[in-house]
Amino acid sequence: MHNFLDFEKPIAELEGKIEELRHLSDDGEINIAEEVAKLQTKADRLLRQSYARLTAWQKTQVARHPDRPRFSDYVADLVEDFAPLAGDRLFAEDRAIIGGIGRFRGFSAVIMGQEKGADTTGRVKHNFGMARPEGYRKAQRLMRLAERFNLPVICLVDTSGAYPGVGAEERGQAEAIARCIEISLGLRVPMISVVIGEGGSGGAIAIATANRVLMLEHSIYSVIPPEGCSSILWRNGEHAQDAAEALKLTAQDLYKLDVIDEIVPEPLGGAQRGRREAIDAVGDAIERHLFELCRHDGAVLRQKRRDKFLQMGTKGLS
Repeated sequence: MHNFLDFEKPIAELEGKIEELRHLSDDGEINIAEEVAKLQTKADRLLRQSYARLTAWQKTQVARHPDRPRFSDYVADLVEDFAPLAGDRLFAEDRAIIGGIGRFRGFSAVIMGQEKGADTTGRVKHNFGMARPEGYRKAQRLMRLAERFNLPVICLVDTSGAYPGVGAEERGQAEAIARCIEISLGLRVPMISVVIGEGGSGGAIAIATANRVLMLEHSIYSVIPPEGCSSILWRNGEHAQDAAEALKLTAQDLYKLDVIDEIVPEPLGGAQRGRREAIDAVGDAIERHLFELCRHDGAVLRQKRRDKFLQMGTKGLS
């Protein structure tokens, strides 16, 4: 059974009835298969209608769904011979960011991203995808490695933000993120980032300052989570839904604002309902952009990346 979100309760009820019917024997008075087909059609229609008009807050819930594919799922299905590289060579290993070298559909590449974890143990191990400075310094090391060996960089973004703990601040969290962005803007190799779930604040943009920034259809990307925005503007967390609308954090809003380059469609009901299809769609999009970017010289790639970010926020200005 799926983990249903609040707005999916009517769908959950229908799917519950379908499961009950499937476990009943046909007594001749009622055609079980026919009833199941009718209810399934109704459930599919309701699912399609619900996901066609999701609010920004509902999209936030979908982006955080515990069953959405995570970084490790994408690597397992899309990357061959993945060799993870650990540590920042300065302080420690940060398991919130996983990175290494592998082969993506014929391309040798550096692949990295935030890993949230699949269960309680995994989430604690990976610190819920919230990296410390050593995680971002590991990302810097991987980017330099990619440039040294002329390898494209593929980043999968899924974090609510960088870890805000005292230790992280003491070890230079802001500097580590800023340095990541600086190195990204100077790379002479293709760089593609995909927001597969949450793209939160500097913790996301640290590995999303890329030639191409893509987002899954129901993912979010924002300077601050809605709850944090609500606590600042309204002095409490009760206005998270209003904050989500105001932040323009959906893929559709950000595409209109030219912050991202492409929206990758998700299966009906979100990536959590069609994990294989969602992973393949992301793989197809990355492959298409890689072929295009690999035609350009390193200096051109760097300049185009810099121009892309300098032009953000100027749309509609004379």
